[in-house]
Amino acid sequence: MSRAAVIVLGPDRAAVSGVSTHVNLLLGSRLADDFELVHFQVGSEGREEGALARWVRLLVGPFALALAILARHAAIVHVNTSLNPRAYWRDLAYLLVAKCCGARVLYQVHGGALPQDFLLVHHPIRAARRLATAFLRATLWVPDVIVVLAQCELAAYRRFVPAQNVAVLPNGIDWRPFDSIPTVRSFPEQPLRLLYIGRIAREKGLYEILQSMRLADELGVDARLIVAGMGVEQARLRRYAHALGLGERVCFTGPVFGADKLKLLGGCDLFMLPSYAEGLPYALLESMAAGVPVIATPVGAIPDVVADGTHGLLVPPRDVKAIANALAALCADRERLSWMSRACRRRIRAAYSVDRVASELGLIYGELCNRGAVHLAERK
Repeated sequence: MSRAAVIVLGPDRAAVSGVSTHVNLLLGSRLADDFELVHFQVGSEGREEGALARWVRLLVGPFALALAILARHAAIVHVNTSLNPRAYWRDLAYLLVAKCCGARVLYQVHGGALPQDFLLVHHPIRAARRLATAFLRATLWVPDVIVVLAQCELAAYRRFVPAQNVAVLPNGIDWRPFDSIPTVRSFPEQPLRLLYIGRIAREKGLYEILQSMRLADELGVDARLIVAGMGVEQARLRRYAHALGLGERVCFTGPVFGADKLKLLGGCDLFMLPSYAEGLPYALLESMAAGVPVIATPVGAIPDVVADGTHGLLVPPRDVKAIANALAALCADRERLSWMSRACRRRIRAAYSVDRVASELGLIYGELCNRGAVHLAERK
């Protein structure tokens, strides 16, 4: 019996992003045993293109998707998107093309704004706000199912499009490569070893991390930070670290992968992620799989994964004093870090494996193929 074809939209598979990580995990999972998964590249990540090439891609891309659907007789188009203006308008074209070609559409939202807060609805003219809201609601009716990452997103989408099929499906990882990393063992006489892995951007709370290190130093906390990643804020962040007198305590390594990432995780005490907004970061799941407790903000799906005081500490966004106090508390109680480390490993193994994602996504794919509609009333 032939497998149903599923076209999975996402960035270049070699791009450094959460969505590309998600796509690669799906394509390499056991989901590919039951369905013919076909990657279709969208977006600029992983491309070197000028303005003209970008406009050509945006114009030609939907037609290329239509050809791919018809050539593969694809049953499902799996759109991986975010609710931000750039991704929304780009992927709206792909969504409409998929439906016109007769494919079922799974619309997976990887963060961005909640629909009630989306940029389109902010307009000084009340009639324009109502029109924009109605347009957004109408477009969110088009997919056969919407999949989100967090419980707060599930509630928001169900309020915004009440009769739409909406499911929560958190990300998952292959935790086995991280299992070889020893449980955190930290000693009071050693500096507190902090790690950030990801895109270097202001909204990740990196400036607040540096400010909190400066404040924590006044509380007697000797901390060192490694920033592994790249982004537009890198040079400015480096200068800011020097301006705060932290130049010798902050190391920028650039992006890390494979064994280098495992080595970094194995040599740190805490993973730092005080972001202003998130979906469900893979770096967070990987750090916890490696047994590294976290200091993070309760945004997106993070509070679904991290129990405050068990897997790390949750702090309000942009609250430098709260981060500094969290550093001081954990610096003074290194034994607490060790049992948090063990709790983190158990959490990821139990609920955030890629096998669990493949299994749940396979059920949704199967319902789309068999009945053309997904009944999610009992789904979490």
